[in-house]
Amino acid sequence: QVQLVESGGGLVQAGGSLRLSCAASGRTFSSYLMGWFRQAPGKEREFVAAIRWSGGTTYYADSVKGRFTISRDNADYTVYLQMNSLKPEDTAVYYCAADESVFSLRIGVNVDYWGQGTQVTVSS
Repeated sequence: QVQLVESGGGLVQAGGSLRLSCAASGRTFSSYLMGWFRQAPGKEREFVAAIRWSGGTTYYADSVKGRFTISRDNADYTVYLQMNSLKPEDTAVYYCAADESVFSLRIGVNVDYWGQGTQVTVSS
């Protein structure tokens, strides 16, 4: 059974940092991309960042470039999202996702696997 389990969310003041983790299990993900999405109350889910397991190519939404960094640990199939200089508008539930298609992952459609989400709240 494939599982993506997020952790690391919480409450932080504006300007602060958080690191989210996503532990992947249940299959081999070497051909996959792993991504992060977020959904704020009343808003649509949006792409945040993605990384290829093989090669480590990264992709970012313009809104987080220069502030967020996605990385992976191949040894234990964990993906991280380091979030710095957080803003109140970064407040959302953050979801981990996995798919073999960068197109599907960028638009969040027909994605193979999703995590359950972790709440990030940034206070002003």
